[in-house]
Amino acid sequence: MQRPVDFKLPHFFNYPPYFTLQPVRETREKQVQLWKELILDYCRSQKMYIISLEEDFPLFSNPKIERSLSYEAKEAFLAALVSEGRAEWVDKSHKKCLILWLRIQDWANYILDFVKENGLEVTTIEDIRSGIETHGTELAGIDRGVLMRALRLLEQKGKAVIFKGTSADDEGVKFSV
Repeated sequence: MQRPVDFKLPHFFNYPPYFTLQPVRETREKQVQLWKELILDYCRSQKMYIISLEEDFPLFSNPKIERSLSYEAKEAFLAALVSEGRAEWVDKSHKKCLILWLRIQDWANYILDFVKENGLEVTTIEDIRSGIETHGTELAGIDRGVLMRALRLLEQKGKAVIFKGTSADDEGVKFSV
């Protein structure tokens, strides 16, 4: 997996000690914070939702300085995101992580604002993910599970009603905005 040209890596990415878990608590806290921000920014810019500890992820190694994160470091950085509600383990073995660069509540708010701005009262789930109106927005290509969780949250708040179609392609939602 290659690093995209349009993503600017922070200066610490070329500093070898940041690829090793730091033993001093204060230094490690700073390190963890930098890595959390980097992972969230990168995933958002690339519209990535899943990181696997057992597969290549562009940020977890830097060939230029010949450094890679250990499994323990990768797990520590993702666990820190999980503890803040910015990620969730997808599996019980904690090998795959769903990255929430926007929290579910933030996605729900974003969807409501989008619906208001575009005058959408009724639409399909797929149009929210890949419709013409979503091109160039955060919603373009949104993970279906994340989208459904945000829509269910809106439904619980009485701001949307999800209705089933005959297939996943024609599931819809009616908004009360």
